[in-house]
Amino acid sequence: MNAARRYVPGLIPPLLIGAVAYGVGHLVPVLGGPVVAILLGLVVGQVAGQRESWKAGTTFAGKKVLQASIVLLGATMSLGQVASTGGRTLPVLLGTLAVALIGGSLLARLLKVEQITGQLVTYGTGICGASAIATMSAVIGAPATSIALSVTVIVVYNVLGALFFPILGHMMGLSQEAFGLWAGTAVNDTSSVLAAATVYGATAAGVAVVVKLTRTLAIVPLALYESWRTHRTSEAAARPKWWKLVPPFLVLFLVAAAARSVGIVPASWAPVIKEVAYVGTTIAMAAVGMSSSLGQVRRAGWRPVALGGMLWVLVAGSSLLLQWVSGTL
Repeated sequence: MNAARRYVPGLIPPLLIGAVAYGVGHLVPVLGGPVVAILLGLVVGQVAGQRESWKAGTTFAGKKVLQASIVLLGATMSLGQVASTGGRTLPVLLGTLAVALIGGSLLARLLKVEQITGQLVTYGTGICGASAIATMSAVIGAPATSIALSVTVIVVYNVLGALFFPILGHMMGLSQEAFGLWAGTAVNDTSSVLAAATVYGATAAGVAVVVKLTRTLAIVPLALYESWRTHRTSEAAARPKWWKLVPPFLVLFLVAAAARSVGIVPASWAPVIKEVAYVGTTIAMAAVGMSSSLGQVRRAGWRPVALGGMLWVLVAGSSLLLQWVSGTL
């Protein structure tokens, strides 16, 4: 009962917004439910404000419902498909990651962004948005101000990515696979990757999720490096264990793919599972929109926002260039 009182107030708005967005998305497929949901959620969040009573519910919808949707997508593809997609896209994935890390370091110095904030924005853009920021901030002991600033920057470009990537993809005539790889490497957070790719098409969503989850694994070596660099003079016991850095939903995604591979999940279930995942993504994006604050963006100042924007454009451009060079575009 106490759990219901905690979560229900914040779950009702995303559910209602998600229902409306789902209907509009089917009427206007070029927009899609997730994109409509994030726009409506953004409006509701600015009008109603960031209510404390909603926080638990919107956080649950924005994270847990989204992660459940990703796991469901795992049940629609075999481990062979996951491995094939991951291996085929690895050169572009590694290339854009290198561009993000090197570019972020140079641009942060050029723009004179405070060091830790610059690091967090770079890791958030290069790996997996707010999840990377949360992990890296714990590893390097980032102050609350730097965490808030970097998350705010990531949220700005998450919303823009979900809104404009599908439009740009159609303008450039990208195939489903090319768009999935582009979104998976160039959109910051897993939530917006899934939103943009789901709108573009089922194949794009499958590729984008595999690419993004593969990219998420970069958290492990990079966090261990930052831990070593930060705690060089401390005992090894103070450093995080590598397996604790792997997101649980990524493991569950692979378990779901394994279940599909051995026939526990029949192939005939795929259309229904994809639709449920689409609904879940729509609800999650409504919560993400509601949790976004334009006031926080104004308070962040122009330097971190400029860093995030320049780095985002750099990664997006390098992703397309690397796809063209490697023949996957």
